[in-house]
Amino acid sequence: MNKEILIIRKNPSFMVDAIMNNLVEAEFKTEQCETTIKDFTKKMDDFDIYLIYLGDNVSEIRDMLVFMKDVVIEKEKYLNVIGDKKDIDDLFNIMPEAMFSKVMYRPLNLKSLVEYMEKEVEGIQSEQRKKHLLLVDDDIAYLKTIKKWLGDIYHVSIVSSGMQAITFIAKNKPDLILLDYEMPVTNGPQVLEMIRSELDTSEIPVIFLTGKGDKESVKNVIGLKPDGYILKNTERKKIIELLDDFFEQRKAKSY
Repeated sequence: MNKEILIIRKNPSFMVDAIMNNLVEAEFKTEQCETTIKDFTKKMDDFDIYLIYLGDNVSEIRDMLVFMKDVVIEKEKYLNVIGDKKDIDDLFNIMPEAMFSKVMYRPLNLKSLVEYMEKEVEGIQSEQRKKHLLLVDDDIAYLKTIKKWLGDIYHVSIVSSGMQAITFIAKNKPDLILLDYEMPVTNGPQVLEMIRSELDTSEIPVIFLTGKGDKESVKNVIGLKPDGYILKNTERKKIIELLDDFFEQRKAKSY
């Protein structure tokens, strides 16, 4: 991955220019983008890393942030933010905290920012060599927990609804989908049915995540013929063992 960052800000400022200059000195390619859908759309595909510099009144750019949220999910972008605590708290009401690679509060240490962005590029390069998991769950707290548990081992992407999952896999092909069974609007079984019905996605393996461990519920899950199921109360070590076993079995079958 190239060292390229798109800085998204509402207005030009001395601080944004200082951030850009420090990144350029560290051999990053950087551009600025206004917090409008029109300007963002022109530049969004040229960068994999976004850095939002928040000002006051986050609510004024809500439409832009909602649009950016979908882009980050669908196009696998890496998102960072700089701002005051209040502004960042307001941002998290629009874009879940779990979507962000790094949250930085003002006052900002420019040296630390550059060091972090260097590490992020290195981390992304390493991440792209890992197996790719897509986590699908409407529970943002659970997504955040599982991503933290698995992030050192796998390249983990997250979406919080069934339709976001379908949109995501239309453009990205994960090695495995971990799919919540019970979700509003479009539930896990419906998502699995849509995945299996399309030629381009039908071979993507799907393991259900379910909070129900009773005999009848497990029977219903198995009846949908997923590639496995994991109970949500399973501890971290066991989940990793199950995923390792899954990929080892698929590797053995490919020989």
